[in-house]
Amino acid sequence: MKKIFILTGEPSGDKLASTVIANLKLKKPEIEYLSVGGTHLKSLGINSIFDLKDITYLGFTSVLLNIFKINAKINRTVDEIIKFNPDILFSVDSPDFTLRVAEKVKKINKNIKSIHYVAPQVWIWRKNRVKKIKKFIDHMILLFNFEKKYFDEENIKNTFVGHPLIENDRNNKTIIDNILPKDKKIISLFPGSRKSETNVLLPILLDFIKIMNIKHDSYFFYFHATEDNKNSILEKIKFSNIDNLDVISDENIKSKILSNSIFAVAKSGTISLQVCNSNIPSIIIYKLSFINFMIFKMLVNVKFANVINIINNREVIPELLQNECNANEIYKSVIYLLKHPELIKKQLTECSKTLEGIRSKTTSSEEASLVLRNYLS
Repeated sequence: MKKIFILTGEPSGDKLASTVIANLKLKKPEIEYLSVGGTHLKSLGINSIFDLKDITYLGFTSVLLNIFKINAKINRTVDEIIKFNPDILFSVDSPDFTLRVAEKVKKINKNIKSIHYVAPQVWIWRKNRVKKIKKFIDHMILLFNFEKKYFDEENIKNTFVGHPLIENDRNNKTIIDNILPKDKKIISLFPGSRKSETNVLLPILLDFIKIMNIKHDSYFFYFHATEDNKNSILEKIKFSNIDNLDVISDENIKSKILSNSIFAVAKSGTISLQVCNSNIPSIIIYKLSFINFMIFKMLVNVKFANVINIINNREVIPELLQNECNANEIYKSVIYLLKHPELIKKQLTECSKTLEGIRSKTTSSEEASLVLRNYLS
């Protein structure tokens, strides 16, 4: 029996891996699996060697503070992979964890094929990392076609599969009429999937809602959460005395709520692609600690935080970062755009053109699954 070890490092990677494996299970049901995964892989009946929450760290300082714990998890993960002896190590995103594991595994057992899904963002920083990756990654699965040149230059096998967040889910038959607010316009809020993100952005977004409520009474707000952080967000907002907000974590409901929104405020990251794909106008927010931000500024090679802006090399979607990421600036930016429909139309048109350049021929999960199948045949 063929075996695959699935290696993720955070909830988004767990979700992404599960879509690929669900597709692979349909084509090759006889494969044995083990993972470092979360709720999505668990729903497919795939066990994890430990709780995904144990390794979900964000920011340079938090990594430094937890360096011994992280190294212990890396070493234990390597030991478990070697013991499992898979045909394929399928690592997904979270390169500071997954690629360090993959490198150690390859040194011990060269026969295990290493396939990584979601290339590290070498176009943002650490371009020299590609040369190192060549030594232990057999195949790189890419979300963006402009990434190919970086891996082609080093003769690393790669396949562009498109980004799953810009695929239209025509199978979503979820009905949400019973939960939609009456006579209110919906604004979707995305505070992030990691605890360290929500700890910073949630209070800012709550203050933004309070300002909106003082000046307007026609909006209802939905926080889009993961299953892992929903309860934490609910706990933080229950003392806010705001009654025109809710927290949702079901993926089908989130998708429907977003498509019924008039605007979105999203943390910097790939979630903005889903917002664009739903044809919803938005702004981008993000805030790091001062130390993390200074380190980030020294290392990055791009001017923007959002991938749509990076691809276009200009600000298609407004970004409010660091000091600008505050309740008043968010309020002013949202209201300004809502009062200028011509600017919203321009943003949506430019986003739509950008997305067309990063769509796959079928679906990202199907094409990534095909890469795995080719290595199993």
